[in-house]
Amino acid sequence: MTSNTAVDVHVDLVNNLEIPDEGTLSKVLYSDDLIRVVGFAFDTGQELSEHTATIPVVVQVVSGLFRFDVEDESWEIGPSSWMHLDASVPHSVTALEPSRLLLTLLKGA
Repeated sequence: MTSNTAVDVHVDLVNNLEIPDEGTLSKVLYSDDLIRVVGFAFDTGQELSEHTATIPVVVQVVSGLFRFDVEDESWEIGPSSWMHLDASVPHSVTALEPSRLLLTLLKGA
């Protein structure tokens, strides 16, 4: 990561978010008054059970494949995908293979 007052660069998210064996990793990559960016790495079959966020979020897949269950719908999303969720929307996440994602919490929304 390279950082100064105007720029914060993460050059290689894949290598900086190592996938743990049979586990899940989360790492805060950036935070200010408006957003918080968290990197996640999941081994196959790892999940975040149904939960909600208190603020809107954007999820962007870096590598792998996830199943997102949101209310009564389900999507499989991979590296060319992202989704926006309003605050308080129930959802769960399951890694269908070793996978990484970025979660951006929109604190200023």
